[in-house]
Amino acid sequence: MTLVLKKPHKSARKPKGDGHLRRGEILAAAEKIFIAEGYAGATIRKIADAVGVSSTALYMHFRDKDQILLEISDGAIERLLNLNIDISARPINPVSRVRLMLEAYMRFALENPNTYELVFCGSGASISVEKQAGTLELGDRCFEKFSEPFREIAAVGRLKSGTAQSAAEVLWAGCHGLVSLLITKPNRTWSSSEELMALMLDGLLSGLVAD
Repeated sequence: MTLVLKKPHKSARKPKGDGHLRRGEILAAAEKIFIAEGYAGATIRKIADAVGVSSTALYMHFRDKDQILLEISDGAIERLLNLNIDISARPINPVSRVRLMLEAYMRFALENPNTYELVFCGSGASISVEKQAGTLELGDRCFEKFSEPFREIAAVGRLKSGTAQSAAEVLWAGCHGLVSLLITKPNRTWSSSEELMALMLDGLLSGLVAD
């Protein structure tokens, strides 16, 4: 069954003199419109109408919709990077760090389904590589931090197959697949998300990491 999202509610026009419009309000409205309308269907006018301001007022905060989408993406990736940095600093073994990072990743996805779907399930093909350079670099930093414990696991001979790089990619891909299905197919009768996340991590880690 296809997930059908309602069009975002059009806010009443904000009267002049209401004060400085928060960027966060624009980003929140834009996120819903990008999901409901797609990149092509999301326009500055629609975003402005949803927030309750003029297009001119919105342009005071963002030069175009590409900047809005990239700022949403940067915010999500920065949150995940900070989670990985926090977990990597804990005095625990590398396998436990991997598990905690992946748990944090999946919980972030399920707690922020619109953001996750937009940032990690959509295509960035509509935005030039040049514009995406900063976001791509941020994503690389996030993945690099996630990959660190895999190199430790491989260094002591506990990786059953593949390389630290490919093992990190496979675990990330597996967890991404699970949460993507839970988010985009909500009407299916799933087992509890807690059980599914635990089974996913148990299966992947036992298959790749030797005791």
